[in-house]
Amino acid sequence: MRSAERATGKGAVVLARSAAAGKKAGADAGRAGIALAHAIDGLVSRAIDEVLLGDKHVTSAEEARRVLAGDEQAESVADDIQRVVVLAVPVVRAFARGARLVKLPWVIVASSAISVGVAVRTGVREIQVLSSLVAHRLEQATGEPADPALVKKVTLDLYLHPKRKLRPTDDKLHLVRLTRKWVLGGIFGLQTAKRADRALAAAERLDPAALAASWDSARRR
Repeated sequence: MRSAERATGKGAVVLARSAAAGKKAGADAGRAGIALAHAIDGLVSRAIDEVLLGDKHVTSAEEARRVLAGDEQAESVADDIQRVVVLAVPVVRAFARGARLVKLPWVIVASSAISVGVAVRTGVREIQVLSSLVAHRLEQATGEPADPALVKKVTLDLYLHPKRKLRPTDDKLHLVRLTRKWVLGGIFGLQTAKRADRALAAAERLDPAALAASWDSARRR
């Protein structure tokens, strides 16, 4: 009986330790995901600010497509991109555990991190070009420099949901969705060119004057 009790007790301890380890792993993955989203938020903000501080904007979707077809890289935010890649590694590992790839070789994790880096670099370039077109259209309609917060919101909304009606009063920036798109897209090698093209087309269909007026009204309230 005592042996059975000791075995039962050991089993309970093992289960408790396993549960604690699982909770800790989940908490660590959650913290890693939050840190990654914050890093992407900072990266996107700096990338868009760089566009707004520049002296030239793309003026049409066609011009934007030509820019994206070139080889220019977002070198000025390269350090921010690298930080995102580093923070993405534990998220990739957590994803692998969730997919039951517990013994995922490090070389595959490293390869996935490189793919995520490519996806982020491509995404940042798409965001910059799209924000340039959005800023140009707002400035042409209002005769004033575009509000950086409005440019960022419209750019992310169009990039993530090009077919959805814009709502300036909705203050969600969907950074979690953007993080998932870049990280998972990088892991699986998904392309974003078609979505970026739809976002550029949607930017040309905007009513920038009405959008700016609605934004100003919401900010005053």
